[in-house]
Amino acid sequence: MKAIRLAIFDWDGTLMDSVGRIVACVQGAARDCGERIPSAQETHQIIGLSLEVGIPLLFDLEQGSERAAALIARYRHHYLHDDTPSPLFAGASELLHRWHAEGIALAVATGKSRRGLDRVLDETGLRPLFTATRGADEANSKPDPLMLVQILDELGLTPEQAVMIGDSIHDMAMAEALAMPRIGVTWGVHDRSRLAEHDPVAIVDSMDELKQLLS
Repeated sequence: MKAIRLAIFDWDGTLMDSVGRIVACVQGAARDCGERIPSAQETHQIIGLSLEVGIPLLFDLEQGSERAAALIARYRHHYLHDDTPSPLFAGASELLHRWHAEGIALAVATGKSRRGLDRVLDETGLRPLFTATRGADEANSKPDPLMLVQILDELGLTPEQAVMIGDSIHDMAMAEALAMPRIGVTWGVHDRSRLAEHDPVAIVDSMDELKQLLS
């Protein structure tokens, strides 16, 4: 993979261990709205999608409905106040700094909103490392590849010059739609067998293993 000039990362479940916090906030929103409380495993299936797509899918609601809007509003409230720890995964910062120093451009394509993405970029101090970033409210939700198209257009690169790195089938399907190389990581929401459905060039079990693929 030496020809790769750009590494595009998903955020939740790939760089940040925030899955537990997302589950807690979804379940809190469900309680507030009198909806059934989804299990952690059920919630895992929508992580990576925009809230506007994922919440209706999880609760079997129509997109844009009042019930879906109420759940999304309560989710956002809980996310601002929930104290479930969501640190960067061990080795994530070191990997990003190393690739950046080696001249590999870095980008983020996430299901977070721009507001949420800006918050974590500043909280982690990683903003200066990323050449381009896209949130779910700036494009169509994954697995639509628009976020990737926007990033490639901004940087003047082709899909073959980039790699998408993520923990979900939504990340893999998004890259597959553009025939972009993709790497699945197993420490997030979907396991090796689910990631393999989208023919990634590699599936890795650790940051060290990932680091060796481009270094």
